Parts: sequence; C-alpha cells; structure tokens
Amino acid sequence: MNISVRSEKLARFSPTRLSFHAKYASVVLKTLRKPVFQRFICWMLIRERIREDAVSSVKVMAFPFRKDNEHVLAGRCSSKGEIHVYPKRLEFCRKLRQKCGREKFLSYIKNRARATLIHELLHMKYSDDEEKVRELTKKYLKTFTRHPGTPNVEEEILKMVFKH
Repeated sequence: MNISVRSEKLARFSPTRLSFHAKYASVVLKTLRKPVFQRFICWMLIRERIREDAVSSVKVMAFPFRKDNEHVLAGRCSSKGEIHVYPKRLEFCRKLRQKCGREKFLSYIKNRARATLIHELLHMKYSDDEEKVRELTKKYLKTFTRHPGTPNVEEEILKMVFKH
C-alpha cells in the first residue's frame, strides 16, 4: 500500500490544497495499514473466498477523481487487480468539519477509507453485482466497527459514510 500522486495535478493545486490532500492521504494510509484492520481484511478475504493474489496493488490517491458525469469516486478496481482509494474534495471536507467537528470528521475519513477498500475488494468476486457489493460492504464495515479492539463508531458516522 502506498500514496500515489499524479504529477500533472500538482501544478493545478494551491499549496493549501496540496497540504490538505497530503494530510488526508496520510490519515487514510495509516488507517488502512492498522494491524487490526489488516487482520479483519484477511478474515474477510478468506470468508468471501477471494484470493489475496487477486489484488496486485492498493494505492491511496492524493487527489479526488471525477468521472465524466462529475461524480467523485471513492474508489476504483481495475481488471488487473489494482485498487485505488480516492479522497473527498476539499470543499466537502471543510463543510463537514465545520458542521461535525474535528473528531467526527476524522472518523468519517477513516471509515470511508475502510468502506472503500472493503467495497473494492468485494468487486474482485462480485464484479458485476453492485447491489450485492454495497450490501456486503455495509455488513462488513458494521462488523468491523463492532469488533472488540476497534474504535467505537457512532451510527451517525456510518450513515454519513454510506450517504456521501
């Protein structure tokens, strides 16, 4: 797992935006690398019978990715087994932090990243069944957040993760 930056985007962003996205990517990377979450992912892969070698790489992208329809992606999985995890846009994050405060904002970022990775891993098995992948993503994220040794996550945060 690593942080990936498309160099052509660096020139388009202000120093403030670059700093924000660097911090965001760092939080996401640390969250996804936590041993308790890694053990959970291994358990989920075994339970779903998804081969670990089906995933060639997981990249935490520093900048948001917009599709042609202007929707911002949370993540993407390629046929080569490459998973990309994308951040939310700065404007969205500023509003959310002002509305909810720093702690809930950080909880949102971390759980969105976890949900994105879970979601994209499930696409390895259920590539064409988006409804099933979404249902299982919610199930597995709720299972993880209720697991002993993980931070207590309020239902409000879980609703936000699956709403935005």
